Amino acid sequence: MMPGTDAVRDRLEARLAALGARVERIEEAQREPLDDDLSEQAVAREDDEALDGIERAAIEDIAHIRQALARLDAGTYGQCVACGEVIAEARLDALPNATRCINCAHDADG
Repeated sequence: MMPGTDAVRDRLEARLAALGARVERIEEAQREPLDDDLSEQAVAREDDEALDGIERAAIEDIAHIRQALARLDAGTYGQCVACGEVIAEARLDALPNATRCINCAHDADG
């Protein structure tokens, strides 16, 4: 396991909790009954579409963070899944759930 994994785990778990709370708030907001006014209903539906996009992104981030936590548990956190090399610390600081080194990420993006 790489040095500083406790701090990484804490950071990932904090982000996971924040994203979970965001998803819950979105779901609560979408459970609220619609207004009787049709124009208000239209606005609410547009808001729901935007919230759906935010929720999908949060759920995707949650999945990536859980995968990063699993890599921490397996002792493979910080290792590129494509080439096996160590992912630069600066990259992991910026994107703690990164699965690829910068070179492999660049190659995968085309």
